[in-house]
Amino acid sequence: MAVVNRRLLQPGDRIRVMVVDDSVVIRRLVTQALEQDPMIEVVGTASNGAIGLQRIPQFNPDVITLDIEMPDMNGLEMLRRIRREYPQLRVIMFSTLTERGAAVTLEALTLGADDYVAKVSNEGSLDRSMARLRDEMIPKIKQFFRVAGQSAAAAPPVQANVSAAPVAGARPIAQSLKLRPKVVVIGVSTGGPTALGAILPSFPTSFPLPILLVQHMPPLFTRLLAERLNATCPLKVEEASEGDLVEAGKILIAPGDFHMKVASGGGVIRVCLDQSPRQNSCRPAVDALFASAAELYGGAVLAVVLTGMGQDGLHGTKLLKARGARVFVQDEASSVVWGMPGAVANAGLADRVLPLEEVVPEILSVTGRN
Repeated sequence: MAVVNRRLLQPGDRIRVMVVDDSVVIRRLVTQALEQDPMIEVVGTASNGAIGLQRIPQFNPDVITLDIEMPDMNGLEMLRRIRREYPQLRVIMFSTLTERGAAVTLEALTLGADDYVAKVSNEGSLDRSMARLRDEMIPKIKQFFRVAGQSAAAAPPVQANVSAAPVAGARPIAQSLKLRPKVVVIGVSTGGPTALGAILPSFPTSFPLPILLVQHMPPLFTRLLAERLNATCPLKVEEASEGDLVEAGKILIAPGDFHMKVASGGGVIRVCLDQSPRQNSCRPAVDALFASAAELYGGAVLAVVLTGMGQDGLHGTKLLKARGARVFVQDEASSVVWGMPGAVANAGLADRVLPLEEVVPEILSVTGRN
């Protein structure tokens, strides 16, 4: 995983972006969309990976947007070279929303790409295409940077492995009095496929709890992610379907474009999927899963928030903590982006702030499987 701390920009600094794509139309479209933001400057373009590598020293970009299918040198090969030669350089893949595009994008993420934006065809007009690109790509570029005097400066420091401050309005619950968890819920976004690939294989086949997981991804991507993880994990990993049983021995991943919730009936707990409005601009949303788990399980939940942009999961975590649930978050040093876990930690809601490699051992300890 390409873990690089957020770079500090001084006021007036601009983020330098290079666009690598074999389509002249796409290069122009991406350039025009990005340069609508005053913080971003497109410093150069390239039509394939070989030319792009030659131009990195010339343009000195902070971020590269990288197409996958290109002649001479494709995006995956360029990415491999970038990770060897320019490990600090941020890379956002620009892939087609097809089965092959999703599969290759997941491969790129395992090779060290920081994030991706899916191309959507048939937008209907240039203005709509430009607006979608602007709305999706600009936040993903800016997530890796912060301006001096903003955001992180206002956040209180967080120490690893410390007890969290109580939630406002919640009754303090001693650690020893907390309920034994009946379910593990996980939320993750940017950097998620690599983080999940690193930790989920550590769960033993005898793990006694169901695991429900929200990864911010569109349709196709979530199914392929589940298939990829299932090939390496002792537990069965599936993209969730309506009515799936929530049971031990299985990891269920929310499908793209559907919120995943839980409901009880007939003595069992099942998955409920819906397309209610987006939460935090996301569907699936971590908040939707966490809030549903809080309502059904009360405090008998172990919630984990891993690397990701934004604050999805913060509201749901507040609901869980108010009922006495345990909350673990990934630490900043091992996160690709410390947005989601940082929001929870800085709100005083985390029982543990953990390096990625310690997340599963701590879960096993809490559930009595260490």
